[in-house]
Amino acid sequence: MNKFALTGHPLGHSMSPLIHEKLFALSGRTDSTYELIDIEPEKIPQSRELFLSLCGMNVTIPHKQNVIPLMDELADSALRYNSVNCIKNDNGKLIGYNTDCDGFLRSAEGLPIGGKVAVLGCGGVGRMIAIEVARHGGEITLAVIPQDMKNAQILMAEIMEKCSGASVKIVNIADLDGKFDLLINATPVGMFPKTDACAVSDKVIENSGSVFDVIYNPIETLLMKKARAMGKTAVGGAAMLVYQAVKAHEIWYGGKFTNEEIAPIIKAVEDAVVAQNEKN
Repeated sequence: MNKFALTGHPLGHSMSPLIHEKLFALSGRTDSTYELIDIEPEKIPQSRELFLSLCGMNVTIPHKQNVIPLMDELADSALRYNSVNCIKNDNGKLIGYNTDCDGFLRSAEGLPIGGKVAVLGCGGVGRMIAIEVARHGGEITLAVIPQDMKNAQILMAEIMEKCSGASVKIVNIADLDGKFDLLINATPVGMFPKTDACAVSDKVIENSGSVFDVIYNPIETLLMKKARAMGKTAVGGAAMLVYQAVKAHEIWYGGKFTNEEIAPIIKAVEDAVVAQNEKN
């Protein structure tokens, strides 16, 4: 039996088993299982043997940095973000990867990430997205709340170091103005259960060509609803969640999937989110 797992703390309800079981089924890997393993942060340093007992792992908060000392090798993606969310056990050698960036890029295919892009928020996912946008030649406006200004400046310096010639400016989110090809929400504003919140004004949405929201619960945030009502393309976070898992399967055993095969899995995640919210 090939065992795979997700670790984090606390894990609570996770869509990962649903996604990974469907991907194993698509690959015809009936001998593969996927479980949730909740590990307290102080126990991570002693967890290498557990990791070695599995074929591969996904890692979520708060362990994405904590697991790095246990790795034998880090892929470029993990080095770039100093963050590991996927581990491959390569015959007793633990290799750390970051597939969050792949999830973003694949779910944002067709969106103008190389244009004028406003990124709302500069936390973990906002940082990754801003760096990826810069790597693709995008002109970035980081829009943050006042208490995040210092973090935004640190991120701006990091982007300039990693992507020479990058265009980055920082604004207070309340003062965000101008026209953008793409507006990306990397904040938790609008997440379930506070679904009646929107991080920006209607005017900002109106002045943006398209919208990407990292939130997957609800499957359509108020920001997305407003954008679609204005006739704009709006993509939610469920696809990003699924595609970062797809990348993990490519890493673990060379899995291959078409977008047509993945579309029903994204729909299954969205349906599961709706059902879960109705129960709550």
